[in-house]
Amino acid sequence: MATKDKNIWILIVFILSGLVIGGLLGQLASNVDWLWWLSYSQTFGLQDPIVLDLSVVTITFALMFKISVASIIGMLLAILIYKKV
Repeated sequence: MATKDKNIWILIVFILSGLVIGGLLGQLASNVDWLWWLSYSQTFGLQDPIVLDLSVVTITFALMFKISVASIIGMLLAILIYKKV
C-alpha cells in the first residue's frame, strides 16, 4: 500500500513539474512567430477572493488557474515520462 501511495505522489510531482515547465516554455514561445499558439491560454478561478472574518483571525481564499497549450503538452509529456520510469 505504501508503494502505491508513493507512486501517486511521484505522479503528482511529475504532473505539476510538467505544467510549470510547459507554462514557462509557452511564455518563451510567445515571442517566436511560428510558436505563438503554444502560449494560447485560458484563465479560470475565483476573480474575487473569499474572505472569512472571524474577528480573531481573517482567512482569505483565492484560487486561479492559467492553463496554456504548452502546459497541457508538458503535463502529457510528464505522464509519459512517469510511465516509462
